[in-house]
Amino acid sequence: MTGFTSKILHADRRGRIEHGSIHKPVHTAVTYAYDDAHDLAAVFQGDQPGYTYGRQVNPTVTALADKVTLMEQGVATAAFGTGMAAIGTTFFALLRAGDHVVASSFLFGNTNSLFNSFAEHGIEVTFVDATSTDAVADAVKGSTKLVFVETISNPRTQVTDLVGIGQLCRDRGLIYIVDNTMTTPYLFQPKNVDASLIINSLTKYIGGHGNALGGAVTEAGNFDWSTFPHIYDNYKKGDPSGWAIQQIKKKGIRDFGASLGPEAAHHISVGSDTLALRMEQACANARVITEYLNAHPAIKKVYFPGLPDHPEHERANELFRYPGAIFSVELTEMDCFEFLNRLDLVICTSNLGDTRSLGIPVAHSIYFEMGPERRASMGIDDSLVRFSIGIEDTDDLLADFEQALR
Repeated sequence: MTGFTSKILHADRRGRIEHGSIHKPVHTAVTYAYDDAHDLAAVFQGDQPGYTYGRQVNPTVTALADKVTLMEQGVATAAFGTGMAAIGTTFFALLRAGDHVVASSFLFGNTNSLFNSFAEHGIEVTFVDATSTDAVADAVKGSTKLVFVETISNPRTQVTDLVGIGQLCRDRGLIYIVDNTMTTPYLFQPKNVDASLIINSLTKYIGGHGNALGGAVTEAGNFDWSTFPHIYDNYKKGDPSGWAIQQIKKKGIRDFGASLGPEAAHHISVGSDTLALRMEQACANARVITEYLNAHPAIKKVYFPGLPDHPEHERANELFRYPGAIFSVELTEMDCFEFLNRLDLVICTSNLGDTRSLGIPVAHSIYFEMGPERRASMGIDDSLVRFSIGIEDTDDLLADFEQALR
């Protein structure tokens, strides 16, 4: 099977699931028994595969992680309770006090807050304009261990210079972490731009239905972990391409405890079956709606990589299957709260990547704690409204925006 959807749909049953089930069942057991104590010890020490304790491993979670690995064409995946847990645990497992990180200045608000927290604990973070490889290069210094970027920024939709930064990281031996949440493995595969590790918030498009939290980090197989100084000897077993993800699983998830539960893993896994179909419809809807809004007098500006006047429009066309289904607008005179309240199909809420279309007043909610100065530096206007477009019928969505602006 070569098709994206075919591989995902049949991933579970190819693993020879018990009783012929076509979905991996929900395994709720926390502990796993062994008839021979030697086998238990061998599993704990990483010398043979198996399950030890529910906080670290679970068969249902493993099945989902294997699906994500298939999607990203990676080596292996670790799954977590949330996308933020995936990022935080990865930093916790791989970095030490005195290390330096270069990150996009347009990072999602919670990620930005997390990195500032790490900075307070001795890991220096420099925020730069990730649409420019030169800006990243200028920030790199002797203590730099990794570069962290997102494919498309939320909410202003800046598109990172993913190819250029990948080349820079390869040349300088830096870990390159790419958050693929906004594009998903269907629209883009960071492995192809030399990403070392790939982050996905499974809560968003991969799960897709707003009914389960989850996150994942995938080893892409591009980085030589034998050159990285922070891998513990216990995890230097087998091919070096598996060392970091093993340390993230064993050291990170065990110590940080940010594990994904089996019920949530099952919801996300079932939702992931239709990722490609949902992205096709959502992206098509976003294109129609943004073209309409871009010509409307009540809209001052539309931020969407699919529009020709977007600064990184050509880059988005070169990198992504489609430019996504997230966009933001600035209003001319209408109050952003009034605009959202007039919408009927579009739900005012904080999530994105749902089957339903969602909208939120950015400056007054998810970026409120940043304060006006930081918001201004990120180009977040008080009238900015972010939309995550879903899979509703296109004509119904268009009619809803038309009546709200009438």
